[in-house]
This record gives sequence, structure tokens and C-alpha cells, in this order.
Amino acid sequence: MLEVGSFRAQSCGGVSRRSFLKLGASVPMGLGLAGLSNEAQAAESVRAKSVILLWLWGAPSHLDTFDPKPNAPMNYRGPFSPISTTQAGFQISELLPRISQRTDKFSIIRSMVSSQPGHPDAGTVGLTGFKERPDPVHPSFGSIVMKHRGQQNDLPPYISLGQGIPKDLVRKVEGYGGGRLGQSYDPFMVRCSDIGQVDIPSLKLLDGLNPNRISDRKTLLKQLDEIPRGLEQAKIQNWETMFQRAYGLLTRPEARNAFDVTFETPKTRQDYGQTTFGQSCLVARRLAEAQVPFIQVNWSEYVEAASPNCDFGWDTHIYNFELLQDRHCPIFDRAYSALLDDLEDRGLLDSTLVVAMGEFGRTPKISDKAARDHWPRCYFSLWAGGGVKPGLVIGKSDELGEDPITPPITPLMAGTTIAELAGVDLQARLEMNVLENGHVIFELV
Repeated sequence: MLEVGSFRAQSCGGVSRRSFLKLGASVPMGLGLAGLSNEAQAAESVRAKSVILLWLWGAPSHLDTFDPKPNAPMNYRGPFSPISTTQAGFQISELLPRISQRTDKFSIIRSMVSSQPGHPDAGTVGLTGFKERPDPVHPSFGSIVMKHRGQQNDLPPYISLGQGIPKDLVRKVEGYGGGRLGQSYDPFMVRCSDIGQVDIPSLKLLDGLNPNRISDRKTLLKQLDEIPRGLEQAKIQNWETMFQRAYGLLTRPEARNAFDVTFETPKTRQDYGQTTFGQSCLVARRLAEAQVPFIQVNWSEYVEAASPNCDFGWDTHIYNFELLQDRHCPIFDRAYSALLDDLEDRGLLDSTLVVAMGEFGRTPKISDKAARDHWPRCYFSLWAGGGVKPGLVIGKSDELGEDPITPPITPLMAGTTIAELAGVDLQARLEMNVLENGHVIFELV
């Protein structure tokens, strides 16, 4: 049957004068739009027509990837050597050779900090800018962009690609979706396999019915009439809105085709790599090409790197160096490089913001298990396209990679920058009462 969720949207409270004054400081002078018409302001403010967030769930080690410390003691720097890049003085790990040749296409922040040391809590901070408590949970960056931009075509405006809602073995990330904006602003969940096969869990259709067999509205309505009255008993609201989204996705070939990587050449598919993350990045590029406002690609469903029944997240409490060398870094190196190249070749990079980050970093000092543990005090993020200045190294950590020695950059600042570039300007943020006290990362824009 067609499976839908309840949609109890919550109204936002009014914005105080104090909040307005605080938020006013978040807009850089360079983004001032005084003197422009409303239409011109709207066009100017949307630098990123689409946002692709690569969520590196589980927290990559910054020292072993994008912030190497070759002069630190061996029990800090680890076994990998730094290599030069296309930008003078900018080195990254030898595990990322393809990315090292594309540093002119993106900028890196090396002074990210989180307030939370555990995965689900830090995941909520990383995706919303705020802690899970007190309730209600703040909306994710994707939900904010979705609410502001709305439905632009037959495709959902906020799509999450991966194996499921990000979680650890204990619980999910509460801040993955609409939060206090309501469940109608949760992401549209899509699964993608390592060969590019797409499955949409929220569209579990009636027996014998699949998207390829739906030809007209009459057929779909007939099938929908057979859905049990349980929908009403469950107090599901905004059914018509969900129906329109589902119907448009299922019956419009151009909408369905956006998920179909078989339209790509074998070379393109191979460039991204035959992995779940690689093929999800390819689907993300197709969705950006179809002008979906916000696409989140989850590295994994679970953070755990080596636990049974999990899917190799970045949480490398054991086998950190082995996994990074043999699996994680080669997959990311290939997929990220292919995504930037593909977007640029198609003329989409300037209008597509690509952000890659996890929820925190990993301990600079190697543990007694010859691996690295959680480290919220310092980590990295990568930024490309969509109005971002490329080729920059923003922020700096100390000689051991333990703490920033430049002003720290928070997930709230990252989310505010994403929103600003996606057209969610100061006025829109005030009206939605979101990202309060957030500041744009001025160096990036």
C-alpha cells in the first residue's frame, strides 16, 4: 500500500526585536541588496539553485584526511603522509590523490567545532545547528530550504539519499528532518544501491502496482480508493499534499527519470564508483540537474564502522587506518572528485552548492586500540560551487590537531551560510524563526 506519514505542522512564534537585531549581524556587507527590486533581490540571493550535502556520518578523522600533521609525534600523526595539491602550501592525505588535483574547485574549513561528543546528539547539532534538548527539535538545514523554496516541479524539494535515517545502534538523529516545522518538511527518503538501483521506502504500493505500470490518474485513484480507512484513524493530515507529490513522482516520466542512472553512460557511472555512496552522488547530480533545491547524501545509515549488520560508517574506534586506507578514503576520493568534475562539465557547479562534513572529528592522539575516538573540538568541512570562493583554506588547528587556533566555526554558522546561498535570506529566516544568532561564514562568500 502507499505509505504516508502524519503531517502536523507547527506554527512558529513571532520574532522579537532582540532576535531581529541579533540576526541582523549575520548578513555580510557583501551580500547587501539595497536598491534592488524584489524580483532582482530574489534572483541575486539564490546563488545555489540546488544544495548537495554529503553527510559523512560517523565522523572522519581530520588528521588522516584533510588536516594532516606531519610534524606531530608518531602517536598523533599516524602512518599516512601528506601530499601536495594544486594550491600552493595546501597539503592533504596521500589517501586522497584525486581530490588533491581538484583543490582549485573547493575550499576547506579546518576549524569546525561541535558542542556534543556523541553521535546522535552531534548529528542533530550538525544538521540543525542546535542541540536536541530542550524540545522541540530545530528543523534541519534541508527542511528550512524546503519550506522557503517549496515544490518547484514534480520532484520533492528535499530528498535524502541513503539506506535510512542516520542513526547509531541505539537511536536515530532527531534533527534529521522538519522538527518543529512539522513532519511535512521531513526529507523524501530514497535508497540507492551500489549498482544505482533506486528504492523509495515511503512509496510502498499496493500489490501488483509499481511506478512503471502507472499510466494515468484514473488508474492510480482506483488503487488509492482501496487503501484502508486506517489513514483516517491514524489522523494523517495534508493527505492531498502528499498525494500530489506521490502522484507527480510516480506518473511523470521526467520525474522518475531523475532517479534513473541507466540514462548515464557506462563511463560516467564508473567514474563515480560502483559503491552505494558513489552511485548516490550520481543520483544527487541528476537531481540537481532537475533543480531539486536540497539533496542530502548519507554516507551510511549507521555510524558504526565494523559492527555486525551495519554499513561501514566513519566511526572508526577500531581499524581506523585499515578502513581509511582500503575502503573509506578510496570511495570518497573517487565519488567526490567525480561529482565536482561532472557538475563543472555540465555547467552546474556555479549554481550547485556542495558541502561535505560529518558531525565531529576524531582524537588526534591514537588510542590504545591503534585507532581514533570521538573528538568534537576540531574537524573539517568542504565547500564547493554555489557562490563559494574556491581554493581557500579557512581556519587553522594547532600543531597536534586538537583545537582551532583561529576563531572556531560552528554547525550553526555552516547552516546559516547554506541557507543564505540557497536564497533563505535574513527576512525569510526571521519569518520562519530559524537559525537564530547564526552568522554567515564571511570568508567563504
